[in-house]
Amino acid sequence: MSITAMRVGSVFRVAMRPFTLPRPRYTGPMQEKAREFSVGPHESGRRLDLFLAEKLALSRSRVRRLLARGAVRLAGAQLGESAKGRTLVSGDALSVDPYRRPENECTRPEPDASLAVLAEGRGWLALDKPAGTPVHPLSENETGTLLGAVVARHPEIQGVGEGGLRSGVVHRLDVDTSGVMLMATTEERWQSLRRAFEEHRVEKVYQALVAGQLEVAGGANAGLALARHRPARVRVVDSEERERARGVWDCRMTWRPLEVFEMATLLEVRPETGFLHQIRVLLAHRGYPLLGDRSYGGPDAAGSAGRHMLHATRVAVDDVEAESVPSADFAELRDRLKAGHAW
Repeated sequence: MSITAMRVGSVFRVAMRPFTLPRPRYTGPMQEKAREFSVGPHESGRRLDLFLAEKLALSRSRVRRLLARGAVRLAGAQLGESAKGRTLVSGDALSVDPYRRPENECTRPEPDASLAVLAEGRGWLALDKPAGTPVHPLSENETGTLLGAVVARHPEIQGVGEGGLRSGVVHRLDVDTSGVMLMATTEERWQSLRRAFEEHRVEKVYQALVAGQLEVAGGANAGLALARHRPARVRVVDSEERERARGVWDCRMTWRPLEVFEMATLLEVRPETGFLHQIRVLLAHRGYPLLGDRSYGGPDAAGSAGRHMLHATRVAVDDVEAESVPSADFAELRDRLKAGHAW
């Protein structure tokens, strides 16, 4: 069997020769409503893929996948991937089904992959995601993902929620973020958890190691947007742009110091909203970047840390509850800082 490796960020993701799995079981029509957008006068002339990337808080590559799957309609007409560069005009009416099931894609089961289950209940799993492990694959041939390990133990998850390569995925953690991660094994549970996240009813608690001494509890309420020409990066927008509300997401979170060291601080962070890189961006914007965060903290914050130091310690909503202790590398760096060493 031939094996190839792709570098994604700072980690390698492994791809293997294609294989065949049965098509996922269809579990009935989606109840999630399509999202609808109207192009305003100030948005006329925008590319379709850029417009949707901002509105949906997705990368342009994910928008292209939505187009390829027929999830996007303009004035009721289904668009394909070739429409990604289409120029929009004022008054254009778009509808997007972001959870449209792929018809053929399946996630490769990985029975030999390790899987740490923190808690489980009717239709849900709480997993302890290791740093460096992607939540789901980008292609059918990719291995080394959390979902691959879950599929091997819970094959019924295939086709749940978004289906395909994101079956059962309720929310996401960055590749290098560790800690509690929820997945749904039934459609009913996926729908209820998705609603809870969208309504901001989920209690989410993180621990973060940041550069500098942050001795006072506080919070942030800021507008975030995808950085143009850099879809994997996020920026904080100024108040004027935030008022125009062009692809700007209002993001809120609070923090309190747990331990203050000579050159760093251990924080408890509670995001009220969910947006790509939200915790990393907002703390860096305040001058306290995560240790190891090369993207938003630069080389000074990176030091010798192998990844950004962010761990999801708790997730709870309704009857779902799970907690995770910080990973070994996180705890080791915390102890080094406590002993007065640099990172």
